[in-house]
Amino acid sequence: MSNPSLRQTLAPWLRLLGRRRRRLQVGALLLLATVASAIGLLALSGWFITATALTGLLLAAGMAASLDVYVPGGGIRFFAVARTVARYLERLYNHDSVLRLLADLRARLFAVLAGLDGHSLARRRASEWLNRLTADIDTLDGLYLRLLAPPLVALLAILGVAGFLALFAPMIGALVALPLLLAWAWLVLGQARWGLVPSRRRVASLDRLRGQAVETLQGLPEWIAYGSLGRQRTRLEAEESALYADQWRLGLRSAVGNALVGLTVSGTAVLALWLAAAAHQAGQLSGPVMVMMPLALLAMGEALAALPAAFTQLGASLAAAERLNALEAAPRAPLGGDQTLAAGVPELALEGVTLRYPGALTPALCEVSLRLAPGERIALLGASGAGKSSLAALVAGQLTATAGEVKVAGRPLGALSPAAWREALAWQTQRLELFDDSLAANLRLAAPEAEEAALWRVLALVELDNWAAALPQGLATRVGEGGGLLSGGQARRLSLARVLLRERARLVILDEPFAGVDAAMAARIAARLDAWLEGRSLLYLIHQWRDAAPLPGIRRSYRLVEGQLT
Repeated sequence: MSNPSLRQTLAPWLRLLGRRRRRLQVGALLLLATVASAIGLLALSGWFITATALTGLLLAAGMAASLDVYVPGGGIRFFAVARTVARYLERLYNHDSVLRLLADLRARLFAVLAGLDGHSLARRRASEWLNRLTADIDTLDGLYLRLLAPPLVALLAILGVAGFLALFAPMIGALVALPLLLAWAWLVLGQARWGLVPSRRRVASLDRLRGQAVETLQGLPEWIAYGSLGRQRTRLEAEESALYADQWRLGLRSAVGNALVGLTVSGTAVLALWLAAAAHQAGQLSGPVMVMMPLALLAMGEALAALPAAFTQLGASLAAAERLNALEAAPRAPLGGDQTLAAGVPELALEGVTLRYPGALTPALCEVSLRLAPGERIALLGASGAGKSSLAALVAGQLTATAGEVKVAGRPLGALSPAAWREALAWQTQRLELFDDSLAANLRLAAPEAEEAALWRVLALVELDNWAAALPQGLATRVGEGGGLLSGGQARRLSLARVLLRERARLVILDEPFAGVDAAMAARIAARLDAWLEGRSLLYLIHQWRDAAPLPGIRRSYRLVEGQLT
C-alpha cells in the first residue's frame, strides 16, 4: 500500500481533497464520535447491568450494599442520544461534503476536457467520455468517505479501546489489541491487494460494456439491415459474463472480509472475557468491569464493518484515477497565452503548416501557407477528407500544428488568451453541434445574454422565423439530440443563425453552411450574409463551386487536394 505508484496515482486527487481539509477533519471527528458513542453505550450498559444485578443479590442476601444509579444511568442516556445525534450529523455532514467534492471533481474534469486539443478528444468515443464524467468521477468521489476516514477512525477506535481496557488490566489491553490490529492490517492492505486485479478488470469490462451498448443502440438499424445484430448480442453477452464473473469474485472476497470482521470481534470479545474472568477470580477485577470488557469490544464491529467492501474495490478507484490522470497529461489546445487582440480585424496567416494525426499514414495538411487579410473573403474548396475541417480546427485553436505556425495579427496563435480568440472568432462547424434543448438555448450558446428579439432577428436571416413562430412552443421547442427532430436543412440553418449572434466576431469560418438547403433559399440567405459579413474576414469552406451558394465578395479561392493547397 506504500507503493510509490499508488501515491503518484492518488496524489492529484488527494490534493484536491486537501482544499477542504478542515471540513473533512470535522467529518472524520463526527464519524469517530459515532463509533466512540457506540463503544461507550455497550461498555457502560454492561457495567451498569452487572453492577445492578450484583447489588440486588447482595441486598437479597441481607448484606449492606449501595449503588449510585443516576451517574451511570445518565451516562447511558448520554451515549444513546450522542450516538443517534452523531450518526445523523455525520451522515448529513459527510454526504454534503461528498457532494461538494463531487462538484470539485467534475469542475476539474470539465476544465481538463475543455483544454484538450482535437487529437485527444477524437481518440475516444462519446460513450468513453460519458464514462469518464460519470463512472470514474463517481468512483473517486468516495475516496474520502470509503478509503480515508473509515480506516483512520477504525485504527483510532482500536487503540482507544485497547488503551481503555489497559487502564484496568494492561495485559488484556495488549492481548486484544494484537488481533484487532492484525485484522485491521488485512482489511486495509490484504483486501486491497486481493481485490486489485478483479476490481480493475471489472471497471474496464463495465467501460467496454457501456460503450458497446451505446453503439449498439445508436447503430441498431444498421445492425439489423446487415444481419449482424446476433453477433453483436453475442459480444455483449460475453462481456457481460466476464463482468458478472469479476463481480462474483469481488463479492466473495468482500464476504471473506466481513466474516473476518465478525470472527475477530467475537474472538477478541471471548478472549477478553476469559482473561477478565481469570483476573476477577484472582481478585484483580470487579464483576462489572469483567462484563464491560467484552461488550466494549463487541462495539468494534461498527468501526470495522465498512472496510472489507471499500478496500476490496480499491483497484476500481486506482483505475479511475489513472484514466483521469492520463487525461490531464494529454496534449493541450494551443491557446494558452495571455495576450489580447487590438481593435479591428486581425490578419490571419498560416506559414508552412503541416498537421499529422497520431497513427495516421499521411498528414492531413502538408506545408500549407495561406494569408487572410483584414476584411478579406477567401473560399477553400476540397473533397471530403481533403483537410478543410482540419485547417479550420487549427485556426480555431483546437489543434496544434505538427510543423509550421498559425499567426494572428503577426503573433503566434498560442500567445493569445483563449477568451480573446473566442470573442474574435465565429465558426460554423461541419458537424452540427445541437443539443437536446430548446431552440433558444441552442442559439444562446453563442450569446448567453442575447434577448429574445435578437434570436428572432437571426432566425429571420436564415428564414426560420415563420417556422418557429408556428410551433406550439415557439422558441421553447426542443430540437432533440444532435438536432434529430429537425430536417438536415433546418439544423444547418439553425447552426448558421447561432453564428450570426456573434456580433463581436471579426473572423468568420463557415464550413458548408448551405448543405441540405435548396439553391433558391441558399441564394437569399447568402445575400443577407453579405451585409452581416461587412467589415469581417471570412474563410468559406465548401466542396465545389457548383454546390455552393453565390456568396458575394469572394476574391480568391484555393483548392485542397490530399492536404496540399493549390
